[in-house]
Amino acid sequence: MGLRSMIGAWMARAPMPAEMKSAGYAAGTLVFPGLSAGEEGERSYAGGARAGFMRNPVVYRSVRLIAENASAVPLLLYEGGREVEAHPMLDLLRRPNGLDDRAALIEALCGHLLLSGNAYLEASLIGEEPRALYALRPDRVRALEGPDGWPEAYEYRIGRQVRRIAAEGEGGRPGPLLHIRLFHPLADAEGFAPLSAARGAVDLHNAAGRWNKALLDNSARPSGALVYQPGEGGNLSPDQFDRLKTELESGYAGAARAGRPMLLEGGLDWKAMALSPRDMDFIEAKNQAARDIAVAFGVPPMLLGIPGDATYANYAEANRALFRLTVLPLLTRLTGAVGDFLAAHFREGTGMRLGFDADRVEGLAAEREALWARVGAADFLTEDEKREAVGYGPRR
Repeated sequence: MGLRSMIGAWMARAPMPAEMKSAGYAAGTLVFPGLSAGEEGERSYAGGARAGFMRNPVVYRSVRLIAENASAVPLLLYEGGREVEAHPMLDLLRRPNGLDDRAALIEALCGHLLLSGNAYLEASLIGEEPRALYALRPDRVRALEGPDGWPEAYEYRIGRQVRRIAAEGEGGRPGPLLHIRLFHPLADAEGFAPLSAARGAVDLHNAAGRWNKALLDNSARPSGALVYQPGEGGNLSPDQFDRLKTELESGYAGAARAGRPMLLEGGLDWKAMALSPRDMDFIEAKNQAARDIAVAFGVPPMLLGIPGDATYANYAEANRALFRLTVLPLLTRLTGAVGDFLAAHFREGTGMRLGFDADRVEGLAAEREALWARVGAADFLTEDEKREAVGYGPRR
C-alpha cells in the first residue's frame, strides 16, 4: 500500500492504547526524529582504513604528514658513539627489497602504526643474515600465544595460504619477524592506534559530510513531526500507528533520505522541529571533529588548514612542533626497534645502534641555527665543549 492510500486509512477513529504513549505518540502527534544509527562493533583494520585514511581527508593528510616527514629523515649507524659510514645494514636499509627503497619502507611502517597500532617487519634470511626486508600488512598477521600468554609464533595469511613464522630463531636469536606496537592499556601483544582513539571524531566528521550533502540534495529541508488532527477527538489505531511509523522509517530515515519532502492530506500536518542547517552549524561541528582527529594523531591543526586554531603563532612554529612532538619520537621508536633487530642478525652488528641526526632535519633548521649561535657566543667553553653541546664528538 502506498503513502497516499495509507493516509486515507489513518483517518479512522480508534482509542489510543496505553503502550502507544511510550512509542513516541502523544496528543495526536507522531514525532519523527532524524536517523539514529546503531552503535557499531569493533572496526577491523580494513574498515578503519577505508573509513579513515581512504575516505577522510583529515586522517589521510595527518598520516601522510607524519609518515612522509619521518621517511625523509636520513638514517645513521653508530658504533661506540661514532658514525659508521659503510656497513651491510646501511646497504640493506637503502634498498630493503626489489620494490621499495628506504623511504617507502619507513613510510609503510609509520602508516601501519598510525592506522592499526601494529607494524610488522619481516627479514628474508640467507645464511642467518638478512638480505631483504618487507613491511607486512597488520590485518594479515595473527599472533599465536604460548602457555605464558606471549607470542610463540605468527601466522601470515593471504587468502587461503597460511605461513607460520617463528617468534624466536635458533640459539636464542630473534626470529625473522619484528613486531613494533604502540602502547595498549588492555592488551599485552597488540598495539592501540591513534585512528582508534579518533574513531568517534572520524565517524562524526564523515557523517556530517554525508548529512550536509544529503540536505543539499534534498533542498536542505529539516526534520520535524507529523501531527494528526482528528475531527472529533479520535486517535489512530495501533495497526495504523505501526504502519505509519514503518512507512516513515523506510521512506524518510537515513542520511540518503535527509530532507526528502512528504505528501500530506486529510488531517495530517507537518511541524518542523529540527534546527535549520545554519543553526546546527555542521561546518563548525566538522571543524571540531577535525581538530579532535588532529589531536589524536599529534598534528597541529594549523598544518591541516583547519580554521579557528591559534595555538601556534605561525606555520613554522607549528611545523617544528610536529617534528619535536610527533615525528621524531615515532622515528626514535622505529630506529631503535629496527636497529636492534638487524644488529642481532648481523655478525658484525654487535654494539651498533641505528639512529638519525636531528641537525639534518630541514624543519628544525631555525632551532639549530639559534643553538649554534648561543653556543658559538659562549666564550667560556672550549672548542670540544662546544662540539659536545651541539651533539658532536671531540675533534680528531
